[in-house]
Amino acid sequence: MNLGLGWKLYGDGSAPPPGEVVRPRERLSWGRTVGLGAQHVVAMFGATFVFPLVMGLDPNLAIMMSGIATILFLLIVKGMIPSYLGTSASFVGAAVIISPDGANPAVLTGAICVAGIVIMLSGVVIHLLGPTAVLKAFPPAVTGGVVMLIGFNLAPVVADAYWPFDQWIGLLTMAFVILATVLLRGFLGRITILLGLLFGFAASWIFDLVFGKAAVPDGGSAFRVDLSAVQDAAWIGLPAFHAPEFQTSAILVALPAIIAVIAENAGHVKAVQEMTGDDLDPYMGRAIFADGLATSLATAVGGSPTTTYAENIGVMAATRVYSTAAYYVAAVVAILFGLCPKFGALVAATPEGVLGGITVVLYGMIGLLGAKIWVENRVDFANPVVLVPVAAGLVAGIGGVQMAFTETFVIEGIALGTIILLFGYHALNRMAPEYMRPRPLGTPSAGGGAEDSGGGTAPAEPEAAKERTQDDPEKHV
Repeated sequence: MNLGLGWKLYGDGSAPPPGEVVRPRERLSWGRTVGLGAQHVVAMFGATFVFPLVMGLDPNLAIMMSGIATILFLLIVKGMIPSYLGTSASFVGAAVIISPDGANPAVLTGAICVAGIVIMLSGVVIHLLGPTAVLKAFPPAVTGGVVMLIGFNLAPVVADAYWPFDQWIGLLTMAFVILATVLLRGFLGRITILLGLLFGFAASWIFDLVFGKAAVPDGGSAFRVDLSAVQDAAWIGLPAFHAPEFQTSAILVALPAIIAVIAENAGHVKAVQEMTGDDLDPYMGRAIFADGLATSLATAVGGSPTTTYAENIGVMAATRVYSTAAYYVAAVVAILFGLCPKFGALVAATPEGVLGGITVVLYGMIGLLGAKIWVENRVDFANPVVLVPVAAGLVAGIGGVQMAFTETFVIEGIALGTIILLFGYHALNRMAPEYMRPRPLGTPSAGGGAEDSGGGTAPAEPEAAKERTQDDPEKHV
């Protein structure tokens, strides 16, 4: 069975000359390959442990399972799609509703585990029917709306959960991340979240020295940086596993995120296809199946959901090395980090003010990525078939509208907004007269001219996908 585990040495094992690339089944010398693997670890690091923190899950377990998930993904796609599977941001909105402040981690992981199984089944369907099945089910008008719902539903979390702990540290961290994202170039520009965490830690420590303890929202005061748990933690040990718990209401809240996950996996495959020149459409279903399997496996033991990471595509674009050998190295390093409780305690000691400054940027970027999907696909909001369901879904989802069927079964937020958006769009598309139905970009309109602003039923152009992964490294949905 061909699992893509054999790599041909590229030339003499040194870096490729200008205009040349190292293909997925090739590798540099093992020394250089290990160095590239370390770059991939740094690239995925910040977001992979920030998102478990804001979801109330164990960052140590998330890091370890991301390494296992990456190996699983590479085996399933037979080494054809180089990718690192870090923690997905798509389920953060669901986490805020299901497990506020980490109150119900078992219910949260149970809901995401079911969502992962649905993603797996979707991958099987896409593999059998072809990648166009993604576009028919989730056109850009719908995908963009769901992504926007996920991002903007998180705004109250920043305002209520993190920012009140230390507004000045939050403001400084936010300003640093914004400036670093714009001013830094190359590899540093792709790890601004990690750099922001380091800056926030340092700023918090200085504030403790200069200003003393900070007031906390529930009264009293405390130092911003508390490393006592780091001193007590062991160097080697297993992370905290827990079994999932399944509740129907929680599952319904988590399911809308699968639209974003499927869309981002499809975009990842297209971006890698553009960069490598390989025909990867036959592997799209495999990639989505692998991500769903990895998400289900990770959450079944209490870990975080996974997704393909744009930061690591940025590393490949900069180095022109697409070797999957480097990803195996990165995965092994991540597993070793996960087996170090002291590292997990250090991550968990991140001051709330620092998280406030980072999440105010991250959550906004998630929401605006939905708008970017609309722009890139020229979604026509002058067409009521597009405008009406998207408008209704966004207001219902972001505004907190509820549909209570019983005292215990209530649909609201992201779940309700997605249902209105998805079913409303497809229902209107079927009932509308032919001339009003959104058309793929470039197809003839009823009048014989080229239609270039239908409902956005075509995917983003590969070059646009490539730009998105290189220029917007912190976007995962």
